Amino acid sequence: MPHPESAIEPPTDRTDRHADDLTDDEREIYSWQLDVRDFGHQGQLKLKNATVLISRVGGLGSVVAYELAAAGVGRLILAHAGDVQPSDLNRQLLMTHDWIGKPRIESATRRLKELNPRLQVVSVAENINTENADRLVAMADCVVDAAPMFQERLAMNDAAQRRSIPVVEAAMFELEATLTVIHPPETATFRDWVPEVPPTWKRRFPVFGGVSGTVGSLAAMEAIKLIAGFGEPLKNRLLRMDLRTMRFHTIGLPHSAIHSNRSSNVS
Repeated sequence: MPHPESAIEPPTDRTDRHADDLTDDEREIYSWQLDVRDFGHQGQLKLKNATVLISRVGGLGSVVAYELAAAGVGRLILAHAGDVQPSDLNRQLLMTHDWIGKPRIESATRRLKELNPRLQVVSVAENINTENADRLVAMADCVVDAAPMFQERLAMNDAAQRRSIPVVEAAMFELEATLTVIHPPETATFRDWVPEVPPTWKRRFPVFGGVSGTVGSLAAMEAIKLIAGFGEPLKNRLLRMDLRTMRFHTIGLPHSAIHSNRSSNVS
């Protein structure tokens, strides 16, 4: 398995990349979103200069990555181990049938570069863990947590908290999904809600691709708002979606939560 530092480009600090302006091609490609109120040219330039870490590019993370690549985020760090399996194809939209048995991270990178050849991709054929989390998070301006395992979520949130980097927390189970932004000290920490790995949580869970795709698109929009500095990100708020009934509602979250194993909100 390749080490993260053998990725497409070597890991570097998040302050090393800066473009002073958009190219003519970029102005044309992003012309429709440049008209969005409070976003405009400066917002697009912030996206171009931004780096986003996405933990897993499966059913949820693949849609996040695709939308961020389409929106013009300059660099994506993708962390995902393993090879494409037939059961990936109902929801992991960056995986293709002809890539079964080959590395997921290669399929994801190939598909994203087809959409946006200007995109810089750091491909990491590993899942987030306590050994690589600090190194990978240090490269990012924003993190999107799309991992199915709580070990990954905890390691990445701990690393992000140490560096004051915002984390978009997106998750789903069956036909339900949740979304929030974790950014202490402006919000509670992830461990305030999930102090340890829930003992009953399993790797496999029921889900349709339409569910993970829905929350993935919304998570990408939260990352865009955080980077460009407009709109109202979901800090201290949790968006809950039930696609069985098509009911969406937002609930307030306290700044400092009481430790409770509320795995239903993030699984």
